[in-house]
Amino acid sequence: MAYLQSEKIFSKKWFRDYGLIFFGTLFVAGGYVFFITPYRIVPGGIYGIAIVLHYVLGFPVGLTALCFNIPLTIIGIKILGPRFGTKTVVGFVLTSIFVDLLTFLFGADPLQLSHDVLLSSIFGGLVIGLGVGLIFKAKATSGGSDVIAMILSKYTKMPLGQSMMMVDSTIVITSIIAFGDWKIPLYSWVVIFIVGKVVDTVLQGISYDKTLFIISDKHEEIKNKILKDINRGGTIIDGKGMFNSVDKKIIYTAVNRRELEILKDYIRDIDPKAFLTVINANEILGRGFKSLDEKLS
Repeated sequence: MAYLQSEKIFSKKWFRDYGLIFFGTLFVAGGYVFFITPYRIVPGGIYGIAIVLHYVLGFPVGLTALCFNIPLTIIGIKILGPRFGTKTVVGFVLTSIFVDLLTFLFGADPLQLSHDVLLSSIFGGLVIGLGVGLIFKAKATSGGSDVIAMILSKYTKMPLGQSMMMVDSTIVITSIIAFGDWKIPLYSWVVIFIVGKVVDTVLQGISYDKTLFIISDKHEEIKNKILKDINRGGTIIDGKGMFNSVDKKIIYTAVNRRELEILKDYIRDIDPKAFLTVINANEILGRGFKSLDEKLS
């Protein structure tokens, strides 16, 4: 069953979501018009195909993408839900309008960066990734490969950024045939990579928090340090050594970077032979960190 969103028209959440869609589509369109389309970069997706057709047949990029997006959006509505479909329609229509409108207002090559296509690829990826991330935060999409990526992510549980890279990379190859320039796919993959990373960053946020697994004979002292001095919680897990089958206590906890350094210094002083596994946490939700309700509100 498709997930149905419950926000009311003109409610605070409604304005938030459609505000994200508006500014997100504007960023996406700006990324294409200012950094991508003028230099024949094909960053996958429907707009990659539209850019190829623009240079081969002279079709407007926005209008071409709009024509391709209609059947894909019908599939997205069926699989991802009707309310999602409404936002998708708004997303891909606004993106197409903004692409052709910005092209009309600023011209075909407003920044004149043909001497530095790599720089254009980097900034194009950053701007488009920011825009797509804002759109995704509204549970919407700008259409095209975004719809395919979200469907793929729904069924495979892959991060959206990775799904986008997989879908878009298959389309990039067409630019070699269309333009006969092997450098274009290289620039295109730079854009795809950056877009994927920026999307995941926008959705998950930038986290400097760490998760720790600590195995030490001084587990009681370490537990007290975590609870009383660092003021964090954790879980003690019963374990058994692989070599000697001796019972062990494993402390699992989550801390920030500063607290990690304090804890490492303390453990070094009381048990230099302790075993620590430090893992970068993309996101930590719960007591002492951002709550799940705060994340989703």
